[in-house]
Amino acid sequence: MKQNTLDMIKKKIADSQEMVRDYEMFSKQVRDTELGETFKMFAEESGMQARRLQAILDKKEGRK
Repeated sequence: MKQNTLDMIKKKIADSQEMVRDYEMFSKQVRDTELGETFKMFAEESGMQARRLQAILDKKEGRK
């Protein structure tokens, strides 16, 4: 199955959003403070990726 550019962007947005949820959940479940903080940082980074991709998608679809 060949994906077009918009499909790729949409998939990666969904993937990034899922990573945010996973990392946030992991950060709350671990007892190791350093690991918990690392997971929180990864959640923030994944959120930034999702926001950037969403901005690009909006631009390509003529929403902004």
